Amino acid sequence: MKPILHVLTGCTAVGKTERALAWAERRGAEIVSCDSLLFYRGMDLGTAKPTAAEQARVPHHLIDILDLTERMDVTHYVTRALAAVQEITARGREVLVTGGSGFYLKSFLAPVADDVAVPAAIRAEVTALAPAEAVARLQALNPGGLGTLDVANPRRVARALERCLASGRTVTELAADFARQSGPFADWTVEITLLERTADDLNARIEQRVAAMLRAGLVAEVRRLEATGLRDNPSAAKAIGYREVLDLFDGKLPGADLAATIVKNTRALVKKQRTWFRTQLDGAQVTVEHLTG
Repeated sequence: MKPILHVLTGCTAVGKTERALAWAERRGAEIVSCDSLLFYRGMDLGTAKPTAAEQARVPHHLIDILDLTERMDVTHYVTRALAAVQEITARGREVLVTGGSGFYLKSFLAPVADDVAVPAAIRAEVTALAPAEAVARLQALNPGGLGTLDVANPRRVARALERCLASGRTVTELAADFARQSGPFADWTVEITLLERTADDLNARIEQRVAAMLRAGLVAEVRRLEATGLRDNPSAAKAIGYREVLDLFDGKLPGADLAATIVKNTRALVKKQRTWFRTQLDGAQVTVEHLTG
């Protein structure tokens, strides 16, 4: 039988940290983070990162592993996560993956990146093209059509064109190759627990969480991070909590509106997350757990 890989996920502020710590302590497990912002050192309050005391209770992996000047993508994440899972299971301990970042979470269920190596010269060539030129070039390489590719999305068009140029294959052929790949965690049985709360309960927790972040010094944290490259890291600078404080610094957001704006944007994120869980976990082994209080 395949070993079991336990995954605990759910929307922002649903209560993943408390639930994960209790489960891991009870089972003698170790936690592997699946949160796209916990990688970064110093991004503590705005991410609701487990505190030093919480991390001391249970061994955590893939937290505080990068400076803001470094980048993470799903390929690098899979490499690090796979190494962590193998290391933990080799010691005879259970693994609990926890977090709500959908693209990284998906890597535990299916392949998320192909193995086409794109030379720097091709990447530079594609980058230099205007969006319309990139679409035309891609269509010329794919006389049979582009399938479901969203040609209105310049980033997806660019990635598809790079891979067609690098491999000499069409979008359809590359998609077929990708569909035949095994996921990086195919040697494990992945069991997912999805935490949910009522809308009123979750909204109240979001408001409490934002208030606590601001009292704890979120504005000062963003000021410190700004000095170490926050604005040069798009994924970090656009993260909820951080982008609103940067808008405050830039005079785009009144201080009186800061908390309410973070709450509003967090609720919008939760709506997107719920859609992702509903559509992307279809077919997976999922147990839904309803939390209260």
